[in-house]
Amino acid sequence: MKSLEEFVALFAEQFDETDASLIKADTKFHDLEEWSSLIGLSLIAMADEEFDVALKGDDVKTSVTVEDLYNKVIAKL
Repeated sequence: MKSLEEFVALFAEQFDETDASLIKADTKFHDLEEWSSLIGLSLIAMADEEFDVALKGDDVKTSVTVEDLYNKVIAKL
């Protein structure tokens, strides 16, 4: 199982223009300037590839912080 820190790093990789150092466990990712529904889809694909977990759009939409999304992924393992 990947740690929260590893998840944050994988999460940050989904953003092209946002400095990875700005993305932490407590980052409210919907507030990031680069946030888009396309990045949301990338996160769903990343969860499937890295964790073999099927996230839903609502999982991403209802998560506030990166850690919230991590907790949803872990709960589905």
